[in-house]
Amino acid sequence: MPYRVVQWSTGNVGRHALAGINAHPDLELAGVWVSNPDKVGVDAGTLAGLPHQLGVTASGDVDEILALRPDCVVYTAMADNRIMEALDELRRILNAGINVVSSSPVFLQFPDGVVPEDVSGPVRLAAEQGGASLWVNGIDPGFANDWLPLTLTGISERIDAVRCLEILDYSTYDNRTVLFDIMGFGDEVEKTPLLLQPGILTMAWGSVVRQLAAGLDVELDGIEEHYERLPALETFPIRSGTIERGTAAALRFEVRGMAGGRPVLVLEHVTRLRPDLGADWPQPTGQGCYRVEVSGEPDYTLDLRLLGSDGDHNTAGLKATAMRLVNAIPAVVHARPGLLSALDLPPVTGRGLLRL
Repeated sequence: MPYRVVQWSTGNVGRHALAGINAHPDLELAGVWVSNPDKVGVDAGTLAGLPHQLGVTASGDVDEILALRPDCVVYTAMADNRIMEALDELRRILNAGINVVSSSPVFLQFPDGVVPEDVSGPVRLAAEQGGASLWVNGIDPGFANDWLPLTLTGISERIDAVRCLEILDYSTYDNRTVLFDIMGFGDEVEKTPLLLQPGILTMAWGSVVRQLAAGLDVELDGIEEHYERLPALETFPIRSGTIERGTAAALRFEVRGMAGGRPVLVLEHVTRLRPDLGADWPQPTGQGCYRVEVSGEPDYTLDLRLLGSDGDHNTAGLKATAMRLVNAIPAVVHARPGLLSALDLPPVTGRGLLRL
């Protein structure tokens, strides 16, 4: 019997999750929740951009969705600018006894030592009291910096440091809120955006560093942040707006897990809006990639190249986040109740997806 699944939101990630649920032989779409009134009553196939209807229409009524009693909710609502609202929604779903796989809030991937207990504790309690499981993941934070690097370290004799990089051109990423309001692109380089306010990088990606430390049995002395930004040399368009000459157009940041006075576990992002910016910064293989560097004996470098069927690496990244969640549904449904990390689940594979 297939697992009955509800898709919660149909934005950049959610529409790919809908297509993934439809493509998975072990899953059945039971319902769709949307926040946009214009989407209410629209067939899920249309919302997913599929060429056919799925026979399930979207609802904006939370009670109606919870009454479906699905086995799992795929929660992909944006939380970067509405963290408390997202936490409230997750608690409500979990209190109803419904399992959740979610792309946000990202610090719930491994909140211990990252956010205060009064932030993560109520969600953990709701899951335990509801007898449900919550697993937050994606591609980054997620697979590219949990099981991808941890698996690579399994062929090491000695490990001196692990560095996980995202090296992407975001010019085709269609989300103005993230790029302009949160990351500060298109604004004055001297002005500090939300993402770069003290402690925000650690709240977003400290979970990555802490989870790696737990997976490698490393005691960290602390976490440090570092970033640098570059201006646009001329005015140019991107998919979600226009970048004026002299405004922020490239960002490189690190979240460093420190031990013994040096960075041993590092999350690094190299984000450009044009490939000619930051020529001396790390360059991707292909159009964009996730890279893992393990320094030790021996040294390893592993590149995961991204490319969607539409020729866009950012499409591939969105789909990777969606499918990391969708493919984990069976494992999460059968996991213990509570807040889970990647370390709590068995390997998640593409079981049943090979088409002959």
